[in-house]
Order: sequence, then structure tokens, then C-alpha cells
Amino acid sequence: MRLLPLAALLLTLALLLARPLGLPAATPRASVPAQAGESWQSRAPLPTARAEVAGALVGSEIYVVGGFDPGATANEAYDPATDTWRRAAPLPVGLNHAAAAALDGKLYVVGGFDPSSSSARLLEYDPAVDQWRERAPLPTPRGALAAVALGGKLYAIGGVGPTGDTGTLEVWDAATDRWTEAAPMPTPRDHFAAAALDGVVYAFGGRLGDMSRKLGVVEAYDPATDTWSERAPLPTPRSGIAAAVLGDQIYVVGGEEPGHTFAENEVYRPSTDSWSSAAPLPTPRHGLAAVTAQDGALYVLAGGPTPGGSASAVNERFTP
Repeated sequence: MRLLPLAALLLTLALLLARPLGLPAATPRASVPAQAGESWQSRAPLPTARAEVAGALVGSEIYVVGGFDPGATANEAYDPATDTWRRAAPLPVGLNHAAAAALDGKLYVVGGFDPSSSSARLLEYDPAVDQWRERAPLPTPRGALAAVALGGKLYAIGGVGPTGDTGTLEVWDAATDRWTEAAPMPTPRDHFAAAALDGVVYAFGGRLGDMSRKLGVVEAYDPATDTWSERAPLPTPRSGIAAAVLGDQIYVVGGEEPGHTFAENEVYRPSTDSWSSAAPLPTPRHGLAAVTAQDGALYVLAGGPTPGGSASAVNERFTP
């Protein structure tokens, strides 16, 4: 029997009222659609396909280091101006799930798994002489952490340590080669991303132990006051992500969950504590690196196209 219009209206109203009684809400998405003029381009692939890498810009080149075997010791440098790669001095030890940052013209690789246990290594690479050396070890060994450089210091945040997920924040001073402990990140987690903008460190997403327990939490650390604060959450909770600063915004790309990798490219603007959507990754993947180059473009490199132990040599360039 067909429903009369009034009956149909009452049924619709009943269904709408059901949501507050326990039906799950839809996963929140970024509030602003991708902007016109954005574009992605495929660029020269990495010489070594890999995932769970770390990357940073040193001078005019992007360095991508480590990852799962056979690329665990790989150190490959990309020149965006010529779209070419070269192999640099390999890591002295194989690492995956490490973090990397550039400071004073050198590349620093901190923590990771090597591969059977969490690492306390701080490795310094000098492009001028194509050599690595050890610096003061990280007080708390951990992998799947994040690291940023800010004000002559290296900030090593969170990750998986010997006792599980940690919010530990330890700060290395390049001038003294010493680590100090700072206020811990309120949400211990791993496989998250971090970036520094205008003197503040931001930590995005991640997970609690396994990829099914993904997070959207965003927390900001102010070194001037040694305090953390909560910010607007990542619209699409995910782990295995990467983040990079482009202009006055931070782009958070990729990620994984069971059975799925993410193409999301979501943009955080600290000045308004707000999010928007940008054009998605052409190749969804996790365990990737995201680095902003001198040409003002964002490069997203390597990463696994399927959840878990997959790898790729993909190099994609985003321009807003």
C-alpha cells in the first residue's frame, strides 16, 4: 500500500529523530571543498621503492631516507629543478618509521625501528661531505614518532617506545649536543605527523597501537611556555600520514586504516584554527613523506599503496 504524503512525512521525521537515540553520525569532513587551480603532477620516481620513510628539504634538494627493506639504508636526494634523483651516502644502519628534519644545512634522522627494536639514534648527515655521524642519542628510544626543527633545536615527539605509545617530547640543542625533556604531548600516539609554523609545533592524527584505532586529535605545543593546547580536529581521522607547511597553512596527506589507504589532502590554517579540503592525492598511500621545496610546491614521496607492508616509488607534486 502506498504511503500518504502525511504518513511519509511522519516516517521521515521519525528517522531523523532516531539519530540522537544512538545512530552514529557521519564521519566529519573538511568544511571547504578543493579550490580551483590546484593540481597534481607525476614527477620522476624514487630510485628505490619503499614505505615508512622520512624526508626533509636540505638546501635545494629533498632527501628521502630509510624505510622497509630493501630500502632500509637508502638515502636518495631529489632535485625539483631538474626532476632528477641521485644516491647519497647510505644510512649507517637500516631504519624504518624514523623521523627526519633539516637544521643548519644538515639532515637529522631520529629514532625509528632498526628493525627489531625501537632506536635511540640521532644521525646527522652533512651534504657538503656526503657523510653521516652519530650525535647524542635520544633519551627515550622510539619509532613511528615525529620530529620538527625550530629555533636551532630538534623536537622529537611521541611514537612507540619500549612500553608502548608515548607522548614524550624531548628537545635536542644543536649548539650543545644535549637533550632535555619538555612537557609531554597530552595524547600518546604513533604514526602521526607534525609540523612547525610561526614558532608553534602542531601534531596531527595518528593511532593507538594499531591502524583500526585511528585518531583525529590535533594538539599544539608552544615552546615559549612549554604548554600544549587542543586545536580543531583533523576532519578525516587517520594514521600513517605526513604533513608539510606551505605558505601559512599545513597540508596533511595520505594515511591508512584496515583495508583502505587515504587520498585525503586536508589543510589546516593555524590563524583561524580551521580546516579545508585540497585536491586529493592521485595515488592514495601511507608511510609517505611530504616536503615543501624551494619552488613553492609540495612533494609527496614513496609510501605504501595498500595498508601494511606495501611500497612504492611514487613522487607527486602539488601546487595550490
